[in-house]
Amino acid sequence: MLLLLRLPSPSCAIVGARYLSAPLHRQLALPPDRRWCTPFRRISRARPLSSLSDGELDSKRSVQQSEIIFLGTGTSEGIPRVSCITNPLKTCEVCSKAIEPGNKNRRLNTSILIRYTNSVGRFNILIDAGKFFYHSALQWFSLFGIRTIDAVIITHSHADAIGGLDDLRDWTNNVQPSIPIYAAMRDFEVMKKTHYYLVDTSVVVPGAAVSELQFNIIKEEPFIVHNLEVTPLPVWHGKGYRSLGFRFGNVCYISDVSDIPQETYKLLTACDLLILDALRPDRSSTTHFGLPRALEEVRKIQPRKTLFTGMMHLMDHDKVNRYLANLKETEGLDVQLSYDGLCVPVSLY
Repeated sequence: MLLLLRLPSPSCAIVGARYLSAPLHRQLALPPDRRWCTPFRRISRARPLSSLSDGELDSKRSVQQSEIIFLGTGTSEGIPRVSCITNPLKTCEVCSKAIEPGNKNRRLNTSILIRYTNSVGRFNILIDAGKFFYHSALQWFSLFGIRTIDAVIITHSHADAIGGLDDLRDWTNNVQPSIPIYAAMRDFEVMKKTHYYLVDTSVVVPGAAVSELQFNIIKEEPFIVHNLEVTPLPVWHGKGYRSLGFRFGNVCYISDVSDIPQETYKLLTACDLLILDALRPDRSSTTHFGLPRALEEVRKIQPRKTLFTGMMHLMDHDKVNRYLANLKETEGLDVQLSYDGLCVPVSLY
C-alpha cells in the first residue's frame, strides 16, 4: 500500500535544498533478540517474524514518518581517489570535482541509515559500517540530529561493510551501553577473525576500551529489528560469494551484487523504492553491476523509483543523471544516482 506524504520530514527539511533535489525527493509510504548461550556471551539469534505477538503486529500498522539517509554511496577506496588527486596530470575529472566541498561526486563507503519511527519511539538502524564510517558519521550525524545507533545490519564481510565496527566504541563507551549487530553466520565467522576482540572480549587487555557489540545471527528469512520487519535478499557478489540485500516495507536495498538468484526476484515484487548497485557507466565487473546491467534489472523488477549506489570515479553525478533523466522521457524509468547526504522521507508501517 502506498501513502504519499505532502510534507517533508522535519529533519530532512532542516538539510533543505542543499542536499535534496526535486527528482530524488520522492516521499514514499512503506509497509513495514532472542538470546541463546554460546561460548561467546554476546551472540544471539535474530528474532524471526513468526515470534511477534498479535499486539506487536498491530502496533506496526500505525503510519509514522521515517527517513532513509545515505551515509555513503561510493566504492571501497572512496571518491576522490588519492591516486587521482596526486596525479600531476589531473586526468580524472570526477575526482577533481569531488575535492570541492559539497560536491555530489564525493562518496564514502556505501551505507544507509534508516530512521524508523513507530509507536514506541524513533530508532536509528544502520546498514553497514565500513572503513570510512567514522568520516560519514562525523559529516552527517550532527547535521541530521543523529546521536544513538540502535542496530547495525551487515550486508557482507568485506572491509567496506565491516571495517568501521571498531569505531562503534565511541558510542558504546560514551552514548549507549551496547549496539546489536545483525549478520549472517558466514559473515560472523569472518568477523571472529578480523574483529576477534569484539566477538570475544575476554581476550581484551584489562582497561582497554573496545566496542560493546551484541551479535545476532540472521538466516535468509524475515527478522525483526525494533519492531521493523526486515527481509534478507540473497544475491551474489562475485562467483560463489553470497551477499545480502534487505527489504523493509516496500524499500529494497541491494548494494553489492553481481547476479540476482531467481528465487530472490519473488521478494522484489511491488517494490516502491529500489536502491541498487551500479559501479560504472559502461559495463559490470566480476563483483558489481555496471549501469547497463543495473538498468536491465530495473526494467525487470519494475520498481516505482530507483536510486543507484556504489558508484566509482567513472560515474560523474550530473552527467549520468542527465542521461538517466532522458530514460524517464523515453521509457518512463524513474532512475537517478543517489549521493552522500541524500535524505528520503518515507513512512514505514
